[in-house]
Amino acid sequence: MTENKLNILVAEDDLNLGFLLVDFLESRNVKVTLFKDGEAALDGFKNGNFNFCILDVMLPKMDGFSIAQKIKLVDPDIPVVFLTARAMKEDKMKGYTIGADDYITKPFDEDELWCKIVAISKRSDRPEAVIENVIQIGRYEFDFENLSLTIEGKIKRLTTREAEVLRMLCNAKKNVVRREQILTAIWGENDYFAGRSLDVFISKLRKYFAEDPNINIENVVKVGYILNC
Repeated sequence: MTENKLNILVAEDDLNLGFLLVDFLESRNVKVTLFKDGEAALDGFKNGNFNFCILDVMLPKMDGFSIAQKIKLVDPDIPVVFLTARAMKEDKMKGYTIGADDYITKPFDEDELWCKIVAISKRSDRPEAVIENVIQIGRYEFDFENLSLTIEGKIKRLTTREAEVLRMLCNAKKNVVRREQILTAIWGENDYFAGRSLDVFISKLRKYFAEDPNINIENVVKVGYILNC
């Protein structure tokens, strides 16, 4: 991904800073779109073709961590940089756990930010077909967009939430996906009732894969799940 191919999503509720960022980034000949709250940023991501995200953590309607988790559910490889006044170690650790490429505290130097964007974009260079919507899982074909699981011509329609859970497991195939990560990204909260719902969804997915004994959704007790196939 070269700099002139960058299409950057910026989520920043401080509009003075936001407009300064837009002007600065556009002066570097990249496309950039500013959103002033979390919900607008997430909707914008779904409707746009962004390949880089700069997210403030403290945003109205939805915080930057939640946005990043939902974006990573759709495109786990997209670069994400958090830009925030929150400098606590716990916040930084949370950001990196979600999959952030960098965590920059305010105030910051624009030229330094640009250098980091260029370095991250080069590191993240990938083919144009970024999002893989059809995934092979053992003998099954999982079509995320069409909410289908197919084996030998037999199609099982999934609910949107079933497909989202399965997509997260596929993106981390053979690696553990933590319960709290799934719950926060898909249910928007990590509580008892959401946890019980997740358990039901995992049980359903296991039944859907019954025709291929080589597929297993392993339960790592009190931690999360691993898709083995």
